[in-house]
Amino acid sequence: DRLVQSLEASDPDRLASRDAKLAFWINAYNILAIDLVRRNHPVDGIRSLGGLLSPVWKREVGRIGGRMRTLEEIEHRILRPMGEPRIHAAIVCASLSCPPLRREPYRAEDLDAQLADNVRRWLADPRKGMRIDRPAKTLWLSPIFEWFEEDFTEGVATFGLVLTILIGLRQ
Repeated sequence: DRLVQSLEASDPDRLASRDAKLAFWINAYNILAIDLVRRNHPVDGIRSLGGLLSPVWKREVGRIGGRMRTLEEIEHRILRPMGEPRIHAAIVCASLSCPPLRREPYRAEDLDAQLADNVRRWLADPRKGMRIDRPAKTLWLSPIFEWFEEDFTEGVATFGLVLTILIGLRQ
């Protein structure tokens, strides 16, 4: 409750650096998604909190800087336009199939390392990020890569390097 209340009192427009803004909004998304599930517990999944005509992502979930926000707004109108594809390994929708939730908040000064670590952890989990079926010679990737394909076009070299490392480690 205190974290959610602290978001209301915050002023993200006063954050000076891109990394500070990214860290703030990633943390805000995660806090509000988890709080939404917590407030509606027990629930089968976050998607069940919305309907066909009103998906959960468009539901107002919390006040940030004096303004009501939705998860869709935070993800699609704030975070994605910042051009950092690794956000998809950092924001979690409070679902088992989501990337892993860090046990610490994202911080501007550690953001690059934290995002890189989350990408590695996410892709290393065969239930979430990546799975190799050697007999079938098939590489399975999270549907997140398809859903947000345009976000990965500039950052694909980074992800390619991570995939190469992971594949090498699993051989």
